[in-house]
Amino acid sequence: MSETVRVALGARSYDVRIGSGLIAGAAEEIAPILSRPHVAIVTDANVAEIHLGPLRASLAAQGIEARALILPAGEATKCWSELEHVVEWLLAERIERNDVVVALGGGVIGDLVGFAAAIMRRGVRFVQIPTSLLAQVDSSVGGKTGINSPHGKNLVGAFHQPSLVLADIDALETLTERDFLAGYGEVVKYGLLGDAEFFEWLETEGPNLKAGDPEARAYAVRRSVEMKAEIVARDETEQGDRALLNLGHTFCHALEAATGYSDRLFHGEGVAIGCALAFEASSRLGLCSQEEPSRVRAHLRDMGMKTDLADIPGDLPDADALLALMGQDKKVLDGQIHYVMARGIGDAFVSRDVPSDVVRSVLQDALAARR
Repeated sequence: MSETVRVALGARSYDVRIGSGLIAGAAEEIAPILSRPHVAIVTDANVAEIHLGPLRASLAAQGIEARALILPAGEATKCWSELEHVVEWLLAERIERNDVVVALGGGVIGDLVGFAAAIMRRGVRFVQIPTSLLAQVDSSVGGKTGINSPHGKNLVGAFHQPSLVLADIDALETLTERDFLAGYGEVVKYGLLGDAEFFEWLETEGPNLKAGDPEARAYAVRRSVEMKAEIVARDETEQGDRALLNLGHTFCHALEAATGYSDRLFHGEGVAIGCALAFEASSRLGLCSQEEPSRVRAHLRDMGMKTDLADIPGDLPDADALLALMGQDKKVLDGQIHYVMARGIGDAFVSRDVPSDVVRSVLQDALAARR
């Protein structure tokens, strides 16, 4: 059984398929969009060990030739050198403009491979097969592709929509608890930014998601994708509403840079902490009640997630240094940081009128709690 969410973007529209067995049955989904029976798969070492075999078997059964490139796992792979590696490999494999490149993996692989597809031969088609919760609910949908720079996260990239997304719920069973919960940080974000009822559902059903309930997981992925698809359809290139999807991300990207894009902090963990900090800043500005950030943190703690700077191991820069890192974020326009703030759970908005002193005080207090 699977469900379909349509991302409505005119000529660039595509389906997001959500359900069980989609990797094992991928060929049936991919074959109709192929101009010839040939695909190039890019994945990472961890994902390849579990999912590359079933994907290749499915394609072979349909007579589709598949060549694969296996990259190192981890955020460090989202870099210039690996981008060059992927592009040159695709060119060596004689991938043509009408061919399809398959990104099999989490957000790192999806972002990197999508960017390679965007710039190779001025744009080739690609299919996202996201294997992590974070990628299924967020990074595989919407066409944002890119790599990191020493100056900051995702500062080099392009908008390039996939032709198809296959979100196989079964793949979530292979995740470690930490990886699953990191993805859950993005799921919570959707409730916080625009659907209070969804957040309430998560407060009740979150433990079931964590325990592996397939129906709960399928609903959480579908609702998250629906919300993202609706926003992307209104604002494909992030000129307005799409910025709401960055709730928690300005804090998150600074923390990722401060921790060297390492295993000290996964992206989804940073999003969860960033959401908590954004609600704290909103409360201090009088935009929402003091109970709102407490409720956000309570749910994150109930799920066993990172909620504060105190949960990040190792040293962190001081508040001014973190603010400087936030100033490198993509959401800086005309020298001003555009924050996503909240009037309450389910009611986020973009603001450029957030005093830096308030953000500094939030960071200073969070850093002080680490001692």
